[in-house]
Amino acid sequence: MAESTDPPPVRRAWSAPARVVLGAAAVLLTAATGLFLGAVFLHVAPANPLSREYREQVDGLIYPEFEQNWKLFAPNPLQQNVAVDARVRTDEGDGATRTHDWVGLTAQDIAAIRGNPAPGHADQNLLRRAWDFYDGSHSAQDESLTNPRGRLAEDYLKRIAVQRIGRSVAGRPVVAVELRVTSTTLAPPEWSEEAAPAAPRVRELPWWQVRDEDLRGLG
Repeated sequence: MAESTDPPPVRRAWSAPARVVLGAAAVLLTAATGLFLGAVFLHVAPANPLSREYREQVDGLIYPEFEQNWKLFAPNPLQQNVAVDARVRTDEGDGATRTHDWVGLTAQDIAAIRGNPAPGHADQNLLRRAWDFYDGSHSAQDESLTNPRGRLAEDYLKRIAVQRIGRSVAGRPVVAVELRVTSTTLAPPEWSEEAAPAAPRVRELPWWQVRDEDLRGLG
């Protein structure tokens, strides 16, 4: 058997400064990951002196993008279908505006999930959790704030709607957005003695002005 004439593989030698940079980056990433996991643990753990002491810092990191909804025991399954729609107003010039038709944001998510063997987390949970965040911080009677994170919930939900629709419609800039939420209670099984569900409940939110910061990341 003939001996191979290929040259031996060359092992890359990292310089001392490169090893220092790589080591520092590894330490930084490990520390950042540890801090983030620690914050998530404090967020979902029962109240304790440490979580109360650093509640503001933990909430600032977790909300709204990394909100957790873990349960120690399995909760009751959802008994409602919630559909979120949005419509926008555009600036038509000379002080005139135009209100456009409703766009089904939840319907878009369902279309992206149906038939997809590996649907994305955003399609499954982003809009749903954003609505839960808003609903838990506002009164259903008059949309007034019920906790200090209400404004953040409004901005988060508004930004999702605007980024779904875009910065312009029919060539005109979007200046305001409104959301409509329809909650339909699921019918009980035939063998159940529960009463038939009430009619779907429709909740229209106030019009929100669209600011430049709401359009960040849009083409």
